[in-house]
Amino acid sequence: MGKDKNAAPHIQMEEKKYKILMVCLGNICRSPAAEGVMQRLVEERGVSQLFEIDSAGTYGGHSGQLPDPRMRRHASRRGYNLTHRARRITGYDMGDFDMIVAMDDANRADLERLARTPEEVQKIVMIGKYITTNPHYDYVPDPYYEGSEGFELALDLLEDACGQLLDEILTNRLKTNN
Repeated sequence: MGKDKNAAPHIQMEEKKYKILMVCLGNICRSPAAEGVMQRLVEERGVSQLFEIDSAGTYGGHSGQLPDPRMRRHASRRGYNLTHRARRITGYDMGDFDMIVAMDDANRADLERLARTPEEVQKIVMIGKYITTNPHYDYVPDPYYEGSEGFELALDLLEDACGQLLDEILTNRLKTNN
């Protein structure tokens, strides 16, 4: 039987889950999609027990709502079931999560203003850093005011970036545990 190239190597990691928070503006398009993509990736690689994935927005006007119906429809076509309820990021989140992933520069700036310590600022990373298949993008554009193409582009970029991000996290954790 061949080895699954996406399967994580059998490794011993500390029991504390690595907590990742995906952040966009309203928490109804990009960040819940990123949460769904990342959750499926950790499940497919057999490492879901090592991670806690969540999402939030820098704006609270959609709090309690499901993701945008257009994003849910496009994500569903790819096998993602987005059930997260929108919420606004809190100062507690900044301290609680190990990594906070911003979808664009405006999100990053808002997160940096919310951070209370230099350590919290260091937790903020740009999703664009992990985009490899489409070099024209260093962020995930907000599809809210776009048509179907915008939602498909956001999902394409998120699938690429989340895969690269997970690879980096697993590689770094392997190094620190050896």
